[in-house]
Amino acid sequence: MSEEQFSILLVDDDEVDRLIIKRALKKAGFPALLVEVNNGQGAIAELQARSNDLVGASEFTFSSRPTSPTNNIFDLVLLDYRLPDIDGLHLIAEINALNLDLPIIVLTGQGDEEIAVEIMKAGASDYLQKSKIEASNLSKAIDNAVRIYQAEKEVELVNQRLRASNELLVLKNRELEKQKQKIKLQNIQLKKAYKLKSEFLATMSHELRTPMNAIMGFSQLLLRQYPDPLSPQQENLIQRIFSNSKNLLNMINEMLDFSKIESGNIDLNPQKFDLNYLIKLTVEELRSLAVQKQLNLVTDIDLRNQFLVQDSNFIKRILINLLSNAIKFTESGEIKVKACEINDTTVAFSVIDTGMGIAPENCDKIWQAFRQVDQTFTRQHSGTGLGLAITKSLVTMMGGKIFLESELDKGSTFTVEIPRRYDV
Repeated sequence: MSEEQFSILLVDDDEVDRLIIKRALKKAGFPALLVEVNNGQGAIAELQARSNDLVGASEFTFSSRPTSPTNNIFDLVLLDYRLPDIDGLHLIAEINALNLDLPIIVLTGQGDEEIAVEIMKAGASDYLQKSKIEASNLSKAIDNAVRIYQAEKEVELVNQRLRASNELLVLKNRELEKQKQKIKLQNIQLKKAYKLKSEFLATMSHELRTPMNAIMGFSQLLLRQYPDPLSPQQENLIQRIFSNSKNLLNMINEMLDFSKIESGNIDLNPQKFDLNYLIKLTVEELRSLAVQKQLNLVTDIDLRNQFLVQDSNFIKRILINLLSNAIKFTESGEIKVKACEINDTTVAFSVIDTGMGIAPENCDKIWQAFRQVDQTFTRQHSGTGLGLAITKSLVTMMGGKIFLESELDKGSTFTVEIPRRYDV
């Protein structure tokens, strides 16, 4: 039996019936505080008064009432169906019209089972026949009605919170959708700006190549010392002009290539070629740079089938970038170009140096455009920082992969793996 105390409004015009109910509750040890009225008007008046002033009626001990989601003063109404001034159905309707939201147990007479069904449809929680009222079934019916009522109110409260949460989620989703559209517009604007930047770089790089080629051409004419010989000082100055112009032209070419890759204006042209011959030719073209630094430049090619169907210009550019970097960052020792077959469909070539190496924390940074390990203005090695970014893009376009193994002060190994045949 519940140890909580219930406040109950008992509506019955028969004093004997009211006494039977009180005795049954007392016998069951049911903790109830009863307020008795003998007609429908009294019940309505009592309910209105109690609901308007929750602190009224000093005979109630509110701290002992069960926790209820509502603020009604009564926990339950025991209602006689047949009252002198109104029947049970109409009284239930009037109670419901007050929006008090109370559980109601209707007390019926003998043979009122059909009426009981209508009572339940009208909103009553339960019904009991007066002739069958006992301590056990009365207390059980009251306890069940209140518990079910409280459970329904808690479910309703949870549903209200869920609805509020859903409304909040809808508002959040609308806000997120607005943010999404805003970000989408910003991305479109960024893409436009990015495209304009790439087009600008391509245009400027193209325009700068013409005067740089002219400077290099005139420098070469002067270095031929025809028709008049140059003094040693003049020759030295012109050689500097030529060397710096060549370096600047290489940077411009890198900018042009990178802008073409960014804007998608570079086309891959697969064709059959001899990888063995291409590697040896590229190595010989760069040998003079290695000789100037007294570096040993060697090849180690082991290809059973030396023919590929790929873009030979892409591969040559990759080899030039990797060999140029190896020569630039190696002060002594050896640079080796190796080539081998991984399987029937994949070949690999590597550029191995004994240079300064790359720290582990910088191995990912070197692939970023305009990024060099040494970003200071006083760095020893010049460059745009685009070579490896271009290299990685070209390798990816051919369907290949590039890997780096490096150790500080011991050197680096760049390995490129590409399909033997480009898959159109």
